[in-house]
Amino acid sequence: MTRILFSHSYFLRFDPKQWSIGQPYAPLGTLYAASLMRQNNYSVSLFDTMFAHEPEEVTKSLEKIRPVFFVIYDDGFNYLTKMCLTNMREAAFKMIHLAKERGCTVIVSSSDATDRFEMYLNEGADFVLMGEAELTLLELINSIKNNQSDFFDIHGLAFKHNNSLVTTARRNVMKNLDDLPFPAWDIIDMEPYRKSWLQHVGYFP
Repeated sequence: MTRILFSHSYFLRFDPKQWSIGQPYAPLGTLYAASLMRQNNYSVSLFDTMFAHEPEEVTKSLEKIRPVFFVIYDDGFNYLTKMCLTNMREAAFKMIHLAKERGCTVIVSSSDATDRFEMYLNEGADFVLMGEAELTLLELINSIKNNQSDFFDIHGLAFKHNNSLVTTARRNVMKNLDDLPFPAWDIIDMEPYRKSWLQHVGYFP
């Protein structure tokens, strides 16, 4: 079964204000994407950066799981409501490099990557998913798995072809979120989230 290691690029420690507040939210968007891929017979795992000290910590998961695909799939709520974008971007670049060194196909989905896709591709990402990304991710990975090399008809992509930047047509907004399977809560350790909430505000939502 093809292995996919998911991650995201929000490091709570890199955001001093949010770290002091201590009310982290799990990367729900990432868990939705992982669940969709698992529903389609892919093996999924998660390296959760929320409580990590540095991006290099992903190395252990990369070497243990040996994924074919490394997917940085940012949760919109966590990313867009925070202000330390430069730190998170640099962390994403470092994880891209580490994954590429280990032979992974690297796919990135985030608001920052959508706005700066050229930068992410130049740092080594193979593909950037533009806008709503769940179905784009599934279509892309299915195509790669089936040894297809023509990605021009997959909506919502940015990639390089013959050293030129390519962006395909935007994918339509998903109208029925119930089409997605329930988030893959089983692949994330919620205990650090619970402890942080209890320590800072006395309850866990």
